[in-house]
Amino acid sequence: MEASTMWMDSPEIDGAVEDSTNQSIQSSTNQPIHENNDTRDLRKNLEENNVTEITKTGKLSRSQIFTLMSAASLNFSSMICYSILGPFFPQEALKKGVSSTITGLIFGCFALFNFLTSLILGKYLVQIGAKFMLVSGMFTSGCATILFGLLDKAPDGTVFIVLCFIVRSVDAIGFGASITASFSILAKAFPNNIATTMGSLEIFTGLGLILGPPLGGFLYQSFGYEIPFIVLGCIVLLMVPLNIAILPKYDSVPGKDSFWTLFTIPKVVLMCFIIFSMSSCLAFLDPTMSLFVVEQFHLQTGYVGLVFLGLALSYSLSSPLLGMLSDKFPKLRKWLLIFGNLGTAVCFFMQGPAPIFHIESKLWLFVLILVLNGFFFGLTTIPVFPEMLSAVYEHGFEESLSTLGLISGLFGAMWAVGGFVGPTLGGFLNDKFHFQWAAAMQGILPLLVSFLCTVFYIWDAHKEKKSVPVVNSTTEEQEPLLRCEQE
Repeated sequence: MEASTMWMDSPEIDGAVEDSTNQSIQSSTNQPIHENNDTRDLRKNLEENNVTEITKTGKLSRSQIFTLMSAASLNFSSMICYSILGPFFPQEALKKGVSSTITGLIFGCFALFNFLTSLILGKYLVQIGAKFMLVSGMFTSGCATILFGLLDKAPDGTVFIVLCFIVRSVDAIGFGASITASFSILAKAFPNNIATTMGSLEIFTGLGLILGPPLGGFLYQSFGYEIPFIVLGCIVLLMVPLNIAILPKYDSVPGKDSFWTLFTIPKVVLMCFIIFSMSSCLAFLDPTMSLFVVEQFHLQTGYVGLVFLGLALSYSLSSPLLGMLSDKFPKLRKWLLIFGNLGTAVCFFMQGPAPIFHIESKLWLFVLILVLNGFFFGLTTIPVFPEMLSAVYEHGFEESLSTLGLISGLFGAMWAVGGFVGPTLGGFLNDKFHFQWAAAMQGILPLLVSFLCTVFYIWDAHKEKKSVPVVNSTTEEQEPLLRCEQE
C-alpha cells in the first residue's frame, strides 16, 4: 500500500499525467490549448480516466483510503448519537409531561428538517464544497447533541417541548449536511463499487447503532440524563479535526439538471418510495419499542438498549456481503428489493406479534424478529443507491459530482420524509391501538412496496423484450435493401 501511495504522489508521474493530458487535448482538437470550459471538462475527464485505470489495479489510492476513513468516522459518530435517544428519552419525556404523540413529533422533526436540508444542500453541493459541508455538518451536530443533554434543566411542559424541537432541528441540519456530502464523495471516489463501499461502511453505521442504545442506557442509568449526550457529542466534535486533516477535497463544475428532472424517471420514483418505506419502518421503532419492552417484559433501561442490538447487529454484519452481491450481480438487485420489502413486512406483522396470529409475546421471539428485520432491512436499502445512479445515467445525466449531489440529496430527503412519518404516525398509532396493532399497520407499507417492485420490474422486463426484436428486424430488413441498391 505504501508503494502504491508513493507511486501516485511522485512528481514525475504527476508531470507525466499532466503532459499526456495536454497532448491528448491538443491532438484531439488540433488547436492550441486554451483554458476555456470545454478544455477544462476534457482535461477533467482524462484525469478521471487516469484515476480509474489506477484503481483497476486493485490498490486503493491514498485519497480513497482517507475518504473511507472519513466516511467511517462520520457513520459511526452520527449513528451513535442518533440512536442513544431510543432507550430512555421516551420515559424521560413522560416525566416532563410529554405524551407519546408529542414524543413521536420530537423524533419526527429531526427528519423534517433533514428533508429540507438534504434538498437544498444537495442542489448546491458543488458551490458550497463537499468537504466544507461534511465538516461543518459534523460540528453543528456535535454541538446540538451536547445542548440536548442540558434540556433536563428546562421547566416541564411547553418550554421543554419547544426546546427539544429547536435543538433537534439544528441537529438535523448538521446531520443532513454531512450525510449528503458523504454519499456524494463516496460515489465520486468509488464510481464502480459504490454498493460494496457503502455496504462495507454500514459496518460502522451498525456499530454506532449497536453501541448507542446500550451505552446511552448505561450512562443514563449510572450518571443521569446529561452525561450520555455530553460524552457522545464530544466524540462527534473530536471527529471534526480528524476529517479536516485527512479528507481530500473534491471539486466539480455545477450541473444543469434539477431534482424535478429526477422525478421524470420511473425507477427513481420507485426507489424513493422504497427509501421512504424503510426509513419510516425503522423510525417507527424509536418512540414505541422501548415503551413496549419495558411494559411487556419489565426490563430496566440498560437492558432495553441491549434489545436494540438485534436489528443493528444483523444489519451491519450482512451489509458488506449484500453490497458485494449488488455490485457483482446488478441484475440481482430487483430480487433483493422485492424479497427485502416482503421480509420486512412479515417481520413487522410478527414484531408484536399482531393479535390476529394469537401468539403470545416472548422476549426471545421479539429479539429474533429484530435480527431478521435487520437482515431484510439491509437486503432492501443497500441496492437502492446504485439503482438510482444507474437509472439517471441511462437517462443521459452526466457522471459528475453535481449529479451525485442531486442523488444524495434526494436519497437523504426521502429518508427524512420516512423518518418524520414513522415516529409521528407510530406514536399516534401506539397511543390509540398499542404496539402490536401499530407494528402490524406499519408492516402494510413494505408489503405494498414489494408488490409495486414486482409490478415495475415485470413491466420493465416486458419493455426490454419488446424493444429488442424491433432493432434486430430493422437491421435484417436493411441488409437486403442495401444489396439490391449495390446491384
